[in-house]
Amino acid sequence: MKLNKILLTIILFSRCLIASDLVNAQSLSDKAASKETVALYKNLHKLSMQHTIFGHQDDLAYGVTWKYIEGKSDIKDVVNDYPGIYGWDLGRIEHDSFKNIDGVPFDKIRKYIQDGYKKGAAITLSWHFDNPLTGGSSWDTTKNSVAAILPGGAKHQLYISWLDKAAKFISSLKGDQQEAIPILFRPFHEVSGNWFWWGRNCSSPAEIKKAWQFTVDYLNNTKKLHNLIFVYNTNGFANEQEFLKYYPGDDVVDVVSFDLYQFENQGKEAFINAVRNDLDILSKIARQRNKLAAFAETGYEAVPDATWWTETLWPAIKDYPLSYVLVWRNAGYRPSTKKMHYYAPFEGQISAPDFKKFYQYKRILFEKSIGAKNIYELN
Repeated sequence: MKLNKILLTIILFSRCLIASDLVNAQSLSDKAASKETVALYKNLHKLSMQHTIFGHQDDLAYGVTWKYIEGKSDIKDVVNDYPGIYGWDLGRIEHDSFKNIDGVPFDKIRKYIQDGYKKGAAITLSWHFDNPLTGGSSWDTTKNSVAAILPGGAKHQLYISWLDKAAKFISSLKGDQQEAIPILFRPFHEVSGNWFWWGRNCSSPAEIKKAWQFTVDYLNNTKKLHNLIFVYNTNGFANEQEFLKYYPGDDVVDVVSFDLYQFENQGKEAFINAVRNDLDILSKIARQRNKLAAFAETGYEAVPDATWWTETLWPAIKDYPLSYVLVWRNAGYRPSTKKMHYYAPFEGQISAPDFKKFYQYKRILFEKSIGAKNIYELN
C-alpha cells in the first residue's frame, strides 16, 4: 500500500514537471517582452490545456440598440458577465482620425482597454488600415500594394509613419502602475483571403513575409514596444501547407489563428466539420511550433439559429486546446446592407437562452472567471 502511494506521488510529480516544462518551453518572439506580457503568454498556454476564453469585438462601446453607455454590454445583459477577451481595431489611426473605422473614438477605446485589463481580461487589436499605395480602403486590392511598403518601396516611409501613429496609441495603453498593457496584436489578418490589399491577389508570400518581419522588428526594436504578442491569422484552409503559405517564421509569431464564419447557405454540420478540420491542422501546427492557437473571429450573422452556441460552436471547438474564440461586433441595423449585423446575443434575441447554457460550460471562460486567474502574474 505504501509503495503504491509512493508510485502515485512520483507519477503526479512527473506530470507536474512535464506540464511545467511545456509552459516554460513557450517563449515570446520578443525576448525583451515585459513581465506582464510574458506572464499573459505563459498563462494562456497553461489555461488553453483546459479552457478557452470567450471574446467579443467592440463589446463595451455599443450594442444592437445602444452606444456609449457606461458599464453596458449585450453579453452582460444576457449572462451578467463580460467577455474574457475584448477585441478592438486600429483602423483610421493612420490618418490621425479621432475615431476608428467603426466610429469609436480612440480615447474611449483606450479607456475600455484599461477597464478590461484592470478586471483581468485579455485584449486583442486588429488593424483595418487603408491601402497605402492608392489611398483606398482595406478592401482596395490593387496589385503591388504590399511591395510598396517594403524597404525601398514607394510607400515605405508612409507606412513607417503609420506604424509610428499606431505605436503612439499602443504605448499610451497603461495600467494603474504605468505598466504597459499586454496586447495580442493581429496585423495583416485573414492574409490568405482575396479581399484585403495585403491578401493573396495583390501580394506574393515573400512580400507579405517581409512586411510582417519588418513590422515586428520596427515595433519591437525601433519603437521599443515590449507588450505585443503577435498573432498570425488566415481565413479557412484545406491543409497545413495552405495555412503556412504566408507564415513569416517562428521567430516573429506567437499565436497561430484563423477566422471562419457560418453563412446562410451553409448547414450546421458543414460548418462544424470545416472548423474541426481547420482545428485539427491548427492544433498540430501550434503543438509542433510551441505556439498558442486561437479562433480569432467567428460567428453567424444575426444568430438565426436558436441553439447555435451549444449545438454548433461548442461541438466545433470543444475538443481543442484553443486559447480564445472571439465573435464579431454587434453593430445592429446597417442601412448600407439593409440588414442586421451582429454576432453575439442580446436580451430577447432568439439564441440568448442557449447562450446562457453555453456560459455555464466550465471550459469556456468569461471575465469573472478569467479575472480570478490573475493572467498577468506568473504563478
